[in-house]
Amino acid sequence: MAGLLFGTGGTPHSAATGSTVDGIKRIAELGLGCMEIEFVQGVRMGEASARLVAQTAARAGVRLTAHAPYFINLNARETEKVRASQTRLLQTARIGSICGVESVVFHAGVYFDAPREVVYDTIKRHLKEVVDQLKREDNRLWLRPEVMGRPSQFGNLEEALNLSSELEQVAPAIDFAHWHARSGAANSYAEFAAVLEQVERRLGKAALENMHMHISGIAYGKKGELKHLDLQEADFRYAELMRALKDYGVKGFAICESPNLEGDALLMQQTYNALPQLA
Repeated sequence: MAGLLFGTGGTPHSAATGSTVDGIKRIAELGLGCMEIEFVQGVRMGEASARLVAQTAARAGVRLTAHAPYFINLNARETEKVRASQTRLLQTARIGSICGVESVVFHAGVYFDAPREVVYDTIKRHLKEVVDQLKREDNRLWLRPEVMGRPSQFGNLEEALNLSSELEQVAPAIDFAHWHARSGAANSYAEFAAVLEQVERRLGKAALENMHMHISGIAYGKKGELKHLDLQEADFRYAELMRALKDYGVKGFAICESPNLEGDALLMQQTYNALPQLA
């Protein structure tokens, strides 16, 4: 993957309409490099529309990712809810593949006060079933369990890295704001660098060259994430993160999820580009 691309989680607010196609066009006009298609309320895009999305992105030189519906819990107690969650993830991967997306981010589940190792094994088993089905369909995009912002949610950094090391076609989606909110720390150059070093140690240098990240300001309390904030209204040290990403040669997607979508995506891109490259 060539370089680190900055973009928005969803269609930029300044696009002509809220459509994915107009979002891609606006991303290109702004000089950003990527966009995440938000299927968070459900996959409501047909194949014809997906092909148009792919054509538009190819012409504009914009790279795409996708976010699966929020209504996924691979640790659900009821079998039918697990199957419905797997179906939603598969639907996203299938339509996303037609769109030309390169990875699908998803929220894997919640703990329900069960032992962490039991939950991990359950989610891993159910995720492997999805991966196996995609392989049968020759769908090779990445599935990316997201690092989540509340301790009640499955998805700390270690869990995301473990799934990625143990399952094919799985790689982490590291939400640095979530990790900050979840841990109450992870908000300095040294801590950002430690995360990147852990990714490289567990998954290899290639993983740093194929990253999918979510970045925003964030408000948080004792139970973790409360809401996303604009970067300049929050305590998140995004400039130090940009420095770490540049120093470690990170490539891939940096998706902005601040309320000020394109404004903060451009701020991150400008901050990153202004940093000198280490010799």
